Amino acid sequence: MEKRLFTSECVTCGHPDKVADAISDAILDACLAQDSGSRVACETMVTTNFCLICGEITTKAQVDYTQIAREAIRRIGYIYPEDEFDADTVEIQCRIHTQSADIALGTNDDVGGAGDQGMMFGGACDQTPELMPLPIALARALSNRLTQCVRSNNLLRPDGKTQVSVEFDENGNVIGIDTVVVSIMHSADFEITRLREYVRQNVIAPVLSSYGFDIANVAHIHINPTGNFVIGGPNGDTGLTGRKIIVDTYGGYFSHGGGAFSGKDPTKVDRSGAYMARYMAKNLVAAGLARQVQVQLAYAIGVAEPVSVRVDSYGTGRISDEKMTELLRKTCDMTPGGIIRKLNLRRPIYAPTAERGHFGVEGLPWEQTDLAQSLKELAQIQ
Repeated sequence: MEKRLFTSECVTCGHPDKVADAISDAILDACLAQDSGSRVACETMVTTNFCLICGEITTKAQVDYTQIAREAIRRIGYIYPEDEFDADTVEIQCRIHTQSADIALGTNDDVGGAGDQGMMFGGACDQTPELMPLPIALARALSNRLTQCVRSNNLLRPDGKTQVSVEFDENGNVIGIDTVVVSIMHSADFEITRLREYVRQNVIAPVLSSYGFDIANVAHIHINPTGNFVIGGPNGDTGLTGRKIIVDTYGGYFSHGGGAFSGKDPTKVDRSGAYMARYMAKNLVAAGLARQVQVQLAYAIGVAEPVSVRVDSYGTGRISDEKMTELLRKTCDMTPGGIIRKLNLRRPIYAPTAERGHFGVEGLPWEQTDLAQSLKELAQIQ
């Protein structure tokens, strides 16, 4: 029989698109640190020795956008002039203006409406302890481990990608890991054979082991399959904020509404709505009401309540999807203001998400399972 495989990819924080995300979120955090009411929609583009910061920012904060960008680039690890993109010499231009007055009318504190129309999805499943799909959980863990190695090995550079193919049986249960792909930028002094062995032993083996898998049982492993990866980062490819939306969510395992996260304050439901949908889906699974859940929210600009809420448990629910939707409506305030209050989103917590990931990361407020017991008790009453 043909294998049932599902593949997800991830990128490191030094990938050009994630560099752009990191700068945008660093600016958002800097604004929120001084003014919790800041309205931020910050977009960044990076390329060879150049960074352009654009967007709409309305804030009382006094922020040096250029300095914030340099600090973010330095934190990622672009500190080598020979890489044609480094924190000290990159040219930075800013094109920032204030939020549209028309949008502000529908999202001010009196109205409390959504900042745009759109649909957001959140998902959870019991494949991993963090209740994330295994393919993206492994790809993310490999990327984060690569970043750790970059910071301890001066022959490695920040730009990298990972990809994992997981085999499932006909019932959706994990059978094993079929393929792992890892590519990491490096100094010309890091000979390719030594690099491949280093990545195999210091990245792939420990990450797989942490999830209960043995590297010896992986059918296919590809490490820097094209050979040298010396030209990379923004010098090798232009990066833009919000271009890694599948990497930022569930690796394609669950649906995506199309909205990006980084650089957006929590009045933008692209971000806060997706976080709330994850929170609700995770709590349904943590409550034992389903093995796998996807929650969809949809909003209209300037309207506070979602225009639709939908739960899909893919046939794994202990109660009906309609009853789970009803439970969420009873227990969760899904208005933008309610989401912001519940998850305490008007604070500088966003820069780390551009590096470590948005979901399945311990400590983020939307990763809490504090609603699970209430959902379980209400379901039993029903």
